[in-house]
Amino acid sequence: MSLCPVCEQGSLAGFRVVKTQRYLRCPVCEATVMDEPCRLSPDQERDIYQLHDNDPSDPGYRKFLSKLAGPLLERLPPGATGLDFGCGPGPALAKMLEAEGMVVSLYDPYFYPSQTALSRTYDFITCTEVVEHLYEPAEVFRQLDQLLKPGGWLGVMTCFQTDDDRFDNWHYRRDPTHVVFYRESTLALLAEKFGWVMEIPRKDVVLFRKAH
Repeated sequence: MSLCPVCEQGSLAGFRVVKTQRYLRCPVCEATVMDEPCRLSPDQERDIYQLHDNDPSDPGYRKFLSKLAGPLLERLPPGATGLDFGCGPGPALAKMLEAEGMVVSLYDPYFYPSQTALSRTYDFITCTEVVEHLYEPAEVFRQLDQLLKPGGWLGVMTCFQTDDDRFDNWHYRRDPTHVVFYRESTLALLAEKFGWVMEIPRKDVVLFRKAH
């Protein structure tokens, strides 16, 4: 059995098979992970990401992002420096935060592959609709922890997985680029692992604060 890529503690076990896709479950952190052979190729993933309509001027999209932006801005000092990690082709959240006086760098492995952005430390980091795409979540969370200054905030938005009975038809599962799903308990275990304080200010939004 392979080790859970989220908590690196539990051994993944069979959970569900939905058509051609097989999913595994960690008994420790309760993450649900798509079996590796079922993943798309990098080119297939990129093609799907390019279809995402993330228009920074779209009021509906801005309202969606405000679920994270609002609570995060309430906790940030004026002029804080941040990183929009996995910003995608249209970094709308970064523009929203910049409009509030924040200074935001961009990183995305496909669209903004800036190693310079990964060489600094930040007052805050945002990951909106990112962590469900990660093949090696624990490795990325370790990286984000290193990029955060003491006392800094990591804001994550992802649909929490709750009801196993609805998993097969869940809209979030049907996106073939979504390969890992988190429960609130999964995120709480991550917070404990990294010594973060966790808050859930709104549905499907989690804020982690790094210790001083």
